[in-house]
Amino acid sequence: MSEDAASAGEAIVGAAIRQAAEQLAASSDTARLDAELLMAHALGVTRSDLLLRHLREPEPADFAPLVERRAGHEPVAHILGRQEFYGLDLRVTRDTLIPRGDSETLIEAAREWFAARPHPAQILDLGTGTGALLLAALSFWPEAEGIGLDASEAALAVAQENATALGMADRVTLRHADWRQPGWADGLGRFDLVLCNPPYVETDADLAPSVRDHEPARALFAGAEGLDDYRVLIPALRGLLAKGAPAILEIGATQAEAVGRLATAAGFDAALHHDLAGRPRALLLT
Repeated sequence: MSEDAASAGEAIVGAAIRQAAEQLAASSDTARLDAELLMAHALGVTRSDLLLRHLREPEPADFAPLVERRAGHEPVAHILGRQEFYGLDLRVTRDTLIPRGDSETLIEAAREWFAARPHPAQILDLGTGTGALLLAALSFWPEAEGIGLDASEAALAVAQENATALGMADRVTLRHADWRQPGWADGLGRFDLVLCNPPYVETDADLAPSVRDHEPARALFAGAEGLDDYRVLIPALRGLLAKGAPAILEIGATQAEAVGRLATAAGFDAALHHDLAGRPRALLLT
């Protein structure tokens, strides 16, 4: 803590958070939140407990190095090794895409679809990563089972860790397969719900360093238009869906029309769902 902070009678942890937020403002749009999360991690407490009970404690020695990592654009989720998604605490690593709140739109769209229908018994998550979408769906439908597919063995290991930690390992099957290779869907069967957050970023997109330099490129980029993976996946969906079952795909905020055309060409009807910010975020195909 600086002498100025001490002379003003500021709490040591509280002052350190304020100073860290000022330092991070140049590299983060959520500088204050980042500082609070990093401090909570350094203290080994929750953010709520930090704000309620720990602001006047001594600053932990390992807080400053965490702030330096964030100032270098490393994502908070990677520093913490955790990310919350749909109320679930998930392990994340550099081998997986960081689950984002926008993707919860897919779960909300699924819940809306099945609200007046029999609940899904078999769920498929294509490109499962951390397992976020599959595990969120299984947490809402406790009688369901699911398969998570990914081209990355390292990502599948993270998904398995999350399924085990959440007590869902007996309901989850993880399979290594690459939809960019022939025969990837052989033997998968048919499902009552297919979820997918595929790569959809244009190859030359100007991404923030925290994304471009720290998240797996294979999970982000999909050709010059960001549509390469949709072109593979959408025609294959019919063979994976039970009769009348939906597939729900995440899309980029400007891709609704283009992905919708691919869906129509494959014989699907497409219903658009928006995220909490009002941006196009998911297409439900039937």
